Amino acid sequence: MPTEGFGLVKPSNAQPIFSSRAYASPNQVPHPLGCRGQDAYGRVFRFAQAGAADLVAGDCLQAAAQVADHQTMTPAAAAIDATSISVTPGATTGAADLYAGGFAIIETTPGLGYSYPIKTHLAIAASTLFVVQLARGVKIQVALTASSRVTLQASPFKNVIQSPVTTLTNAVVGVATYPITTVEYGWIGRNGLFGTLMDSGTSAAVGTQVGCPSTAAGSATGISGVIQSVGVMMDTLSDGLVQGVDWHL
Repeated sequence: MPTEGFGLVKPSNAQPIFSSRAYASPNQVPHPLGCRGQDAYGRVFRFAQAGAADLVAGDCLQAAAQVADHQTMTPAAAAIDATSISVTPGATTGAADLYAGGFAIIETTPGLGYSYPIKTHLAIAASTLFVVQLARGVKIQVALTASSRVTLQASPFKNVIQSPVTTLTNAVVGVATYPITTVEYGWIGRNGLFGTLMDSGTSAAVGTQVGCPSTAAGSATGISGVIQSVGVMMDTLSDGLVQGVDWHL
């Protein structure tokens, strides 16, 4: 039987679910982005950082849009056991540590298929070589050459935003359970029953698969067409209401 209250069972000493917090430095953030939490009712949460706008409780959320100029880049040569990768981006800048907590994915041979977790990097200048430091203890397994290609993927829980209208610009990562303020940290719903903003572009009875995007920003709808399935209706869908959805990401 669930215990009383609404705290996280895992991790212990966690930031409360109903909270939005800023931290003076990255070292003070209590959990890594994407950290998994669970409440006494079995619902699963992930620790996330809001992007450029406040998150609204009940809204569907997606990962930050991809940066095309930071994908399929040619690296400098990197030997086996190297602890960094140097790449030259296209004509798009990026903040320092934009990809910290994310991954450097090797798209082509040599090195094809490896994904290396990223620890840190300096600010990214357009069309200028920069160095990506890998996470502690991580080393290059297959030497990289000018024939390799590298794509940088940020943590899907960094700079999360409201899901847009009609066309996603990245994958859906959860549902806002509290109004997390811009660039602050908090928990978002990932699996289990959560109130979710609905759009009635497609009628959806109890048990209908639910997906994003819809014709209203931040909303889910009954599945129709090429959209990402995020859960199952626990209510008969009513346009513009926040209703029960059993999320299963």
